[in-house]
Amino acid sequence: MFQAIADVLRAIGGAIATVVTLPFRAVARLFGGASASTHGRH
Repeated sequence: MFQAIADVLRAIGGAIATVVTLPFRAVARLFGGASASTHGRH
């Protein structure tokens, strides 16, 4: 029973982590591309 609960919590945690990190990745990609284009490529 505890194994099933652990699996459910792990699945929920993974889903939450994915939803939370996706916007930050998109913003980081946008700022990263903007900073790279404005500062020029090394």
